[in-house]
Amino acid sequence: MTMMSMGFSFKLLARDGAARCGEIATPRGRIRTPAFMPVGTAATVKAMFLDHVHDAGADIILGNTYHLMLRPGAERVAQLGGLHKFMGWKYPILTDSGGFQVMSLSKLRKIDEQGVTFNSHIDGSKFELTPERAIEIQNLLGSDIVMQLDECIRLPAPDSEVERAMLLSLRWAERCKRAFEGADPGRALFGIVQGGVVSALRRQSARELVNIGFPGYAIGGLAVGEPQDVMLSTIEETVPELPADRPRYLMGVGEPDDILAAVERGVDMFDCVLPTRAGRHALAYTRFGKINLKNARHAEDEKPLDGLSSCPAARDYSRAYLHHLVKANEMLGAMLLTWANVAYYQELMGGIREAISAGRFKDFAAETRENWKREGR
Repeated sequence: MTMMSMGFSFKLLARDGAARCGEIATPRGRIRTPAFMPVGTAATVKAMFLDHVHDAGADIILGNTYHLMLRPGAERVAQLGGLHKFMGWKYPILTDSGGFQVMSLSKLRKIDEQGVTFNSHIDGSKFELTPERAIEIQNLLGSDIVMQLDECIRLPAPDSEVERAMLLSLRWAERCKRAFEGADPGRALFGIVQGGVVSALRRQSARELVNIGFPGYAIGGLAVGEPQDVMLSTIEETVPELPADRPRYLMGVGEPDDILAAVERGVDMFDCVLPTRAGRHALAYTRFGKINLKNARHAEDEKPLDGLSSCPAARDYSRAYLHHLVKANEMLGAMLLTWANVAYYQELMGGIREAISAGRFKDFAAETRENWKREGR
């Protein structure tokens, strides 16, 4: 098993059952775990200023290899000083490998042992993404945490197809690790566990990735439409196979309740477009549950989303005003609701970390779920 990258480390600070509180150290700053990473797909967290993202409590954001390789191009970003300088974010950035977007967005694609060739969803131009090119792109971007290229297949699928994709992803993981050798100190490459919802394949994938050796491990290929209980049972099968001294990242999750449930099962890192996408569609996440600002009942409601929130967007604007902005299709509505959502997710993660440290995570989770039932009151 490889050692942690120089300048990149993970320290466990507290446990409460399977739930863990820790800290990832990187040259660009610490990442407190459990962590939720706002998604900055195309070098922007949509509808947000990055200082607001950081002030809300985010230690790290996510960028997307697929979108950035298409536009503006990884070489151009490198010429302009790398992704951090390009977008004005001086803290850690994780980039995904682009594999999921190739599968879900590209108009035409062909997968073989070498990699995947596909046509851009923007203009139809042809690209090739191999494990080596995925690492090269992420190196050009200069991200702090780099993800291996994997094949993420649509579910449901036959077990034989799930196994084929999982084994291919393992071979690609080895090639990604070789391609990442010699990367700048302090940067880290994570492997990605695949295997659909087939327990034996998940365990096999995890064990073989651990044998290859990575500073962190992701659980990919979930939150793609399967029921929550199936996702959680798959996590339960996978986590025990992963080393306790490495961070565990559940990709693409998700709903606040999914995050609580995954933390209960030992997951440390999360990302999802949900808080930003919901904000652009008039849906607020709060400690009182979800609030749909399109609803006419908010038209004369003088209450803010949450008068006790530390976020100005949630604390200082009435629901009536937010409803007005939404109905008038004013961009400020999307900006304020996105800000409030990103802040709520960070408040939730902060509460999770405090509860684990105090040994009362089970009670915190129960209280949080009970509060969500208040439906905006």
